[in-house]
Amino acid sequence: MTITRNDPASLRRRAARLVCVGFDGPALNDHIREVLDAGVSGVVLFARNATSHSALGEISSAIKSYATAIGSRVFVSIDHEGGRVVRLRDGMTTVAAMREVGRIGAPEAHRVGALFARELRSANIDLDFAPVVDVDSNPSNPVIGDRSFHSDAAIVSECARAFIDGLQAGGVAGCAKHFPGHGDTDVDSHLALPRLPHGLARLREVELPPFRAAARAGVASIMTAHVVFEALDSGIPATMSRKAIECVLRTEIGFQGVVFSDCLEMSAIADGMGTGEAAVRAVEAGVDCVLVCHRRDRQRNAIEALAQAMESGRLARARIDEAIGRIDHMMDAFVR
Repeated sequence: MTITRNDPASLRRRAARLVCVGFDGPALNDHIREVLDAGVSGVVLFARNATSHSALGEISSAIKSYATAIGSRVFVSIDHEGGRVVRLRDGMTTVAAMREVGRIGAPEAHRVGALFARELRSANIDLDFAPVVDVDSNPSNPVIGDRSFHSDAAIVSECARAFIDGLQAGGVAGCAKHFPGHGDTDVDSHLALPRLPHGLARLREVELPPFRAAARAGVASIMTAHVVFEALDSGIPATMSRKAIECVLRTEIGFQGVVFSDCLEMSAIADGMGTGEAAVRAVEAGVDCVLVCHRRDRQRNAIEALAQAMESGRLARARIDEAIGRIDHMMDAFVR
């Protein structure tokens, strides 16, 4: 029997294509098998999955082998920024925080990007959720700080371009984050929802240039911030703002790659609505792939809510086709 795109099983599988998940443990288990069977496009790994280069290679290869065996394909990703944000150190080169890299300049950023590519690609990693291209403009920022290349937007832009060139030339997709800018917040979006009052002129002068530079460098993906920019879309986090994603990122900046949400389990989002509704609102706004990095029940909820939104017509077929097409394009270029 031919399954159509309106069949519930087919809709659920298409919905799962819009999700990237995490799981606990150093080996395949029922959790990860369930979401791979559902058809998710991506898996993100953490220290709970591997603490050495060799273990990272083993788990990423096992994930891909399982996906192949069930007739699917999946990208494997990691947050590997250098400095304090790395998931493993054993067998990996220790690299200073990007603030130190930015002080040296773009050639060093390129060298670090190329280094990360060699070490991650050899562990079968397809996508690195790096670089951070937020401008370090607020000394009280509790979450960005030395993860940023610099407090000067021009230097951040130069280093972002160089890092992306080095990383992607080595076969690992990059992800510029956190759009449209998390550098001037004084609240950690893991814990609560930051709000910024800056006008659009300030946004275009400080926060946006590094994202424009990343887009021009051909970065494979960009991650949204769970931050409200009042002048852009009052009360609406950028992850769920069509004005931020479609009007600014797509139209004004011209980015046509994959847009990821930051994890929908962060308190800035999870405390205000269910993961399922958050996933639908994000995709409505223009996000192509939502991250749900921890809980199995929330991953199920995201997939089911997306499938129901597709069935009801709330999510248009063209929007889903567009998102899946972008994910497929990135996977064609970087998944090995």
